[in-house]
Amino acid sequence: MNNWKLYIANRIHFDKQHRKKATPPAVRVAVAGVALGLAIMILSVAIVIGFKKEIRSKVVGFGAHIQITSFDNNMTYEKQPIQYTDSLREILSDRDDITKIDPIGTKLGMIKTDTDFMGTVLKGVTPDYNWSFFKKYLVDGCLPKIQDSIISNEVLVSKTIADKLDLHIGDKIYCYFIQEQVRARRFSISGIYQTDFSDYDKLLIIGDVRHVQRLNDWNPDQYSEIELMVKDFDRADDIAYELYTQLIDRPDDYGTHYYPQSIRTLNPVFFGWLDLLDMNVWIILILMAAVSGFTMISGLLIIILERANMIGILKALGANNTSIRKIFLYVSVFLVGKGMIWGNIIGVVLCLIQRHFHIVTLNPEAYYVPYVPIEINFWYVLWLNIGCMLVSVLMLIAPSYLVALIRPAKSIKFE
Repeated sequence: MNNWKLYIANRIHFDKQHRKKATPPAVRVAVAGVALGLAIMILSVAIVIGFKKEIRSKVVGFGAHIQITSFDNNMTYEKQPIQYTDSLREILSDRDDITKIDPIGTKLGMIKTDTDFMGTVLKGVTPDYNWSFFKKYLVDGCLPKIQDSIISNEVLVSKTIADKLDLHIGDKIYCYFIQEQVRARRFSISGIYQTDFSDYDKLLIIGDVRHVQRLNDWNPDQYSEIELMVKDFDRADDIAYELYTQLIDRPDDYGTHYYPQSIRTLNPVFFGWLDLLDMNVWIILILMAAVSGFTMISGLLIIILERANMIGILKALGANNTSIRKIFLYVSVFLVGKGMIWGNIIGVVLCLIQRHFHIVTLNPEAYYVPYVPIEINFWYVLWLNIGCMLVSVLMLIAPSYLVALIRPAKSIKFE
């Protein structure tokens, strides 16, 4: 027989008639440890990936991947205008890594009803604005209809603002803008959105950018900022820097210098918080790998001690320690494999249940999402399986040397 070691390992693990009474409990504990560890690993990675994707999509949805503002920007919603010139449009359009360009305007204001009032920010957009983000979180009504021909008075408000001011679809609201001369605009609510991202939900209403331009006495080609979407989010910082070096010596016709910044630079708190989650995942992965490894070690030691008589016979027949160690390592691989199969089933099923039914909920005021988000990535699951198998087997190499301590003369007569 070419591989007698694998044959004996198969007999030990798969032939129930040759298993001893104490073996099944040890096997079940070892398999359960591996299954539990891998299931928790899959859940942890899926939750963190889903959480990071959900939060990042909301931050980007409100602010795009890159924002071009005035170099004198004071980091408020009352920004110095920049000119969206033909030359700037050409520079941005010529780049293959930029997928969408949206010039916008922002203006601080206050919504007043008959009984209440609330501070707000009007985000003005153009007729070709990318509405995909707000369409996803639209809970009532429809998106504002902004056309080239006329200025639209329709606005999109958040559910937070609507609830606090008791506003509904079709209501007319007055928004007052504080400047040298207070100006008012009458808007009609066309839709209500809810992202559960309270930092923005409690402030933003979205409407026609021409209201912002008229309120600030800007020209039609002047905007608060220009939002850019790129193909690869991971390159947003590099693209922003490339644009900075390209535009720094090209002020607009009003002498204003452009200042491109990535969303990661503009929101370091959020992205720093998300980066910290990676450390938590690594801690969980290490702990679960250790738990799986030690349960397998205990299971292997029990199996070796139970098979002391067999080990003695094999040594008497001429088998060396290395060959016998391989037998028990094969058994360990079978155990780890069985545990991994159950771990994958349990982990993926729990992920799918949470993903579709949102059983585990969260406080959106604290976590910005109403439930635990899940994102299953095949490649991450594959690497977790490979890593789990490698770590478990490597941890079992040392205890397998126990075989060398068993002496044939004593073990054969021990039954």
